[in-house]
Amino acid sequence: MPIWSEILAELGSSVPPNYDAIRRKYLVELHKITKRPVILYGSAWIQKPNCSPSILTINDEDIQAFMEVTYGIGGNELDLILHSPGGSPEATEAIVSYLRSRFSNIRVIVPQIAMSAATLLACSANEIILGKHSSLGPTDPQMLIPTSNGIQSVAAQAVLDQFDMARQECSDPKKLAAWLPMLQQYGPDLLIQCENALKMTKELVKTWLQTYMFSGDETAEEKAILIANWLSNHQQFKSHNRHISREELKTKGFLINYLENNQDLQDKVLSVYHSMTHTFGGTAATKLVENHLGKAFVKLDNSVKSPTNPIPPL
Repeated sequence: MPIWSEILAELGSSVPPNYDAIRRKYLVELHKITKRPVILYGSAWIQKPNCSPSILTINDEDIQAFMEVTYGIGGNELDLILHSPGGSPEATEAIVSYLRSRFSNIRVIVPQIAMSAATLLACSANEIILGKHSSLGPTDPQMLIPTSNGIQSVAAQAVLDQFDMARQECSDPKKLAAWLPMLQQYGPDLLIQCENALKMTKELVKTWLQTYMFSGDETAEEKAILIANWLSNHQQFKSHNRHISREELKTKGFLINYLENNQDLQDKVLSVYHSMTHTFGGTAATKLVENHLGKAFVKLDNSVKSPTNPIPPL
C-alpha cells in the first residue's frame, strides 16, 4: 500500500507534480476492484483551516458538483469516499435526495473523518466502511449567534440548556444582572430555531437509517430513533468535534464494515485519500468532487496559490 510519503515520492517524479494524474490513477484502480462507480468528495479543511468555511463545507453548490460527476455513470450502485467537516444540513438533505434518485445502493467510505453534516450524509448509506483511524461525529446542530465578540457557533442544545438555567436562576433577583448581558444576545426566535434544528436533524437521521441502512429490519424504526437521539445529544458528547470510533458506532447498531477486511480495497482507498491530501497541500484546491471517469468539480481558493502548481490541471 502506498503510504503518504510514498505517494509524495511518486508525485515528485514529475516537475511540476501531476496531482490529478496520480489521484485519478488510484480512483480508476479502486473502481477496477469494486466494479462500482466511485465518487470522491473531499475538503481541505485540515490542510487549509483559515479558508472561508463557505468553500470548505457542504453547501448548495455541491449539488452542481454531484450533477457533474454523476453524469454518464450507469448502474444503480455507488461508492462515495467522504472526507468533510460537515456544513449545511439543508444542503445535505438535497444531496441525499439527488443521489438517491440516481442510486439504490450507496456505500459511504470514510478514509479519515466525516463530521457533523457529513455524518448525516453517511447515515443515508446502505453501509459505511471505516478504517481503524476513521471517525464520524455528533450531528447536534450548531447555531450562528451574533455576540459582542463576533459571530459564534454554538450548539443548539447548549442554547436551550443555558436558557433553562437562566430561567431557574433569574427567579432570584440578585442573579438577574449577571444573566442580562447574555440573554440580550438571544433573538426573539432563537429558541424556536434551536428546537426546530434539533428536530430536523433527528428526523433526517431517523428517516435515512430506517429507509436505507435498516431496510427490511423489523426493528428499523426503533433502532433509527435510538441512533438519531444519540448522535444529536450534545450533553452526551459535550463537544461537536468529538470523534466517534467505528466500535462505538457498531455498538449503537450501525451497519459498519471494516476497511482492513479487504486489503486491496484498503490500499486503493487510502491511496486515493493520500493523493487527495497532497493535492490540497500543493495546489489552490479546497474541495474535490471527482469520479473514476476523470470528471471533476474543483473548488479553488486563489488566495492560497502554491508557487509550484497554483491550479491543478483538469
